[in-house]
Amino acid sequence: MGNKGAKKGKPSSELTAKEIAMLKANTKYSEKEIREWHAGFLRDCPSGKLDKKKFVEVYKQFYPQGKADSFCKHAFATFDSNNDGTIDFDEFILAIAASSQGNLDDRLELAFDMYDISGDGQIDQKELTTLISAMYDLVGETDRKGDKDPKKRAGDIIAKLDVGGDKKLSKQEFIAGCKNDPVVRQLLAPNA
Repeated sequence: MGNKGAKKGKPSSELTAKEIAMLKANTKYSEKEIREWHAGFLRDCPSGKLDKKKFVEVYKQFYPQGKADSFCKHAFATFDSNNDGTIDFDEFILAIAASSQGNLDDRLELAFDMYDISGDGQIDQKELTTLISAMYDLVGETDRKGDKDPKKRAGDIIAKLDVGGDKKLSKQEFIAGCKNDPVVRQLLAPNA
């Protein structure tokens, strides 16, 4: 880690024109911003790979008042799109863009994918409780009594939005429900 600059010849140390074009097409970042993000990424991760521990450290910078660990466990698995146990620059910048630049539907879709822990295309009460608790942790929300209790909130959301009556939420039900719940929407997409 004492490496001040990236070594020449490493595939992750230089952005190709094709890579920049792909990132510009899939984010709202300019080439200059992409290059700045890349320089910062290499400064923090000279190997060009971000592991889980470093990922948590990076997220803690964005949410210093919260506890990022629980959220990051799910986020890391979602962002590590090739499942190699690390996040490379492309995966990193696409994840940052999706969680910060996407419209409300995009952010909620990302949240759904992240918390559909079983991968069955549905979120049940246990998964939704995990989602809400992790979001509370991330933003430093400590008042979890009454209507803010994650399990109660998850149960209420499912009861209200479960159109199919299967006690689970589809992606469409989840997105519609979050859009209509200002507290959950504020947690999932604070800038939308």
